[in-house]
Amino acid sequence: MLIADILRKEIKRGGFAQAGLPSESALMREHGVARTTVRRALEILEKDGLVHSVPGAGRVVSAGAERRPLTQRITELITERGLSVGDSIPSEALLCEEFGVSRAALRPALSTLEGQGILHAVHGKGRFILALPSGPTDS
Repeated sequence: MLIADILRKEIKRGGFAQAGLPSESALMREHGVARTTVRRALEILEKDGLVHSVPGAGRVVSAGAERRPLTQRITELITERGLSVGDSIPSEALLCEEFGVSRAALRPALSTLEGQGILHAVHGKGRFILALPSGPTDS
């Protein structure tokens, strides 16, 4: 998405570090797009761990935060902890705490891993490893 790419480049150059990201309204005016387009771009940046929401302050750059995709970080957690097929992974709450992300950012990554056949969710029980990751994932 073009707006996400523009904002990503500005963040990597060190922009927005002090004042935070412009408001949704300002981004709409600047890029001449609808609010939903701006929100999609911001969601992409949140998913990538580049920005996060601060109540009362809007979205800010995640200073020093991990920038690798969550799916990659979760698969590395599985490998580093020596988890095997059938083992459960930590709960959403523990993963959010460990990775410093919200559940809204974590759940799409978990869904991606479920879609890839690496994880399986059992309602009320947690998520379990169906297959060990073979290498880095791109999501």
